[in-house]
Amino acid sequence: MPKGPKGQKRPADAISNAVHVMRLATGEAEESIPVDNGRNPSAASLGSKGGYARAKKLGVRKRKSIAKIAAAARWAKRKK
Repeated sequence: MPKGPKGQKRPADAISNAVHVMRLATGEAEESIPVDNGRNPSAASLGSKGGYARAKKLGVRKRKSIAKIAAAARWAKRKK
C-alpha cells in the first residue's frame, strides 16, 4: 500500500486516491499526521541541558581554547 510523506497509509488505486485527496481538500475528511519526529522526548530534554551544564562547568580559558580548536578545524575543512 502506498504511503504518504509522513508514513501514513494511502489508497492503492488512482481513483480512490483522487477521492481521498478531494475529501481532504474540501474538509470532509481529516488526515491524521503522527507527531513522532523520531526523537525520544526525555533524551531530547536532557540533551539540551548538557551543553549549558558543560559550559557552566568549564573555565573561560578552557572554553576559549576549545572554541579556537573548533574554529581551526572548520576553516581547515573549507580550504581543502
